Amino acid sequence: MTMTLDTLPQSKSACATCPMNRHLERLGLKMDNWDYVIALAGNPNTGKSTVFNALTGLRQHTGNWPGKTVARAEGGFLYNDKRYKLVDLPGTYSLLAASVDEEIARDFILFGQPDVTVIVVDATRLERNLNLVLQILEITDKAVVALNLMDEAERHGLTVDERRLARDLGVPVVPMVARRNEGVSDLLHVVSDVAAGKLVARPHRLQSTQNQALNKAVDQLVQQIEATFPGLPNARWVALRLLDGDSQIEQAIRDGSLGDLSRDGNEPAIPEKLMVAEVPA
Repeated sequence: MTMTLDTLPQSKSACATCPMNRHLERLGLKMDNWDYVIALAGNPNTGKSTVFNALTGLRQHTGNWPGKTVARAEGGFLYNDKRYKLVDLPGTYSLLAASVDEEIARDFILFGQPDVTVIVVDATRLERNLNLVLQILEITDKAVVALNLMDEAERHGLTVDERRLARDLGVPVVPMVARRNEGVSDLLHVVSDVAAGKLVARPHRLQSTQNQALNKAVDQLVQQIEATFPGLPNARWVALRLLDGDSQIEQAIRDGSLGDLSRDGNEPAIPEKLMVAEVPA
C-alpha cells in the first residue's frame, strides 16, 4: 500500500532523534515524521522520475538543494505501517563531483546515509548505467537496483538475467516497467526489507589486481582512516577519493565533519598524514 504526502498519517519518527538526522537537515531534509529516508539515483533518461511518481503519486514537494540552484523533489509513501521519505537525486553518470549534480548526489549518499539507495538503470543500456551503480556500491551496502524499461529491452531482442546480475553485483535487482506500474510492488517489498535490515546486501567492489602500489596505498589509508574515524561505514571509498585528490573529501577530514558519520560520535584527532593524499607512482 502506498500513500501520498498529503494522505499520510502523522507520527513521531525515531529518525528525529538519531544522530544522522542532523546531517539530513544540513542537506535540506527534516525527518520529524518519517521512519526511513530513501534516495533515488540513476543516469538521466532511465525512467527515474517515472519510478518516483509510481512510488509517491503525482503529488510531490519541490525546492532547491541548500546553497544550490539545482531543483530537489521529495515525496513520501506508507508501506507496512512505516513512513518513507523519497528524495529524487539529480540524474548523473558518476559521483566524481565533476559537476554540481554529481556533487549533490555524492554528498547525499555519503553524508546523508539514506536507509536505502534505489539505483534506477535502463535495461537496454546496462554497460553505461553500471558505472554509476558500481560507484554507489563503493559508498553504501544498502542499495537496490531498479532494472527499469524491461519492455524496451524485450522489444530490442535483449534478455537480461536479473538473478545473475543480482549475484554479480551483490545487491537486490528488481525488474520493472515503471510506466505500467509493473514491478513497483516488488520494489517496495525489497526496499522495506533492506531498510529494516531483514535483507543484508554484500555488494561487489572493484579491486585492482595489477597495481600493487595502489592497493598498498589504499590499505594503508583505510587503516589510518578507520583508526581516526572508528565505525566509518565507507573508509575504502574515502581512501580512494583521497588518492584521487578529491578536495571536498580532504576538507571533510580537515574540519572533522567526516567523523560525524562514525558510530562512536567522538571528536577525532586528525593525523597530519591524512591531510594530504598522494597518488602512488
